[in-house]
Amino acid sequence: MSDEKKAKAATSSVLTKFTQNQIQEMKEAFTMIDQNRDGLIDVSDLKEMYSSLGVVPSDKVLQDMIKEAPQLNFTGFLSVFSDKMSGTDPEETLRNAFAMFDVDGQGFIPEEYFKDLLENMGDNYTKDEIRQVWKEAPFSGGKLEYNAFVSKIKGKEQDD
Repeated sequence: MSDEKKAKAATSSVLTKFTQNQIQEMKEAFTMIDQNRDGLIDVSDLKEMYSSLGVVPSDKVLQDMIKEAPQLNFTGFLSVFSDKMSGTDPEETLRNAFAMFDVDGQGFIPEEYFKDLLENMGDNYTKDEIRQVWKEAPFSGGKLEYNAFVSKIKGKEQDD
């Protein structure tokens, strides 16, 4: 297979891992980071981005960040995020974790119970973090549909 064909296959493969909405959000993030608008993210882009946020990381920190791909184009950016996103727990593990709190075994957790768990168990979510979860979580009739939520976490939900 020629290098050009391999590149096209890699591009189409990484694109299948994201929904259209996710790809659009990633494109916006990529554009924000690509400070000089050359279609590549490199150390100078990272330096400028951090500077605009009032942070001045050392060159070593920036070099470590860019090690995976010295000049990162959009397809490479998607590949890096795909690898990072697949670093979440396996789907079955997430479903089993939610199922532990599903007293009826019906695939739902009552909204108030879920909120109490987030506020008082483990990392103790703040009110703002809970609001963010509520924006994304599929609630129906006052209950979290946790199988749909796990699918969303794993990037398998349907486009809106």
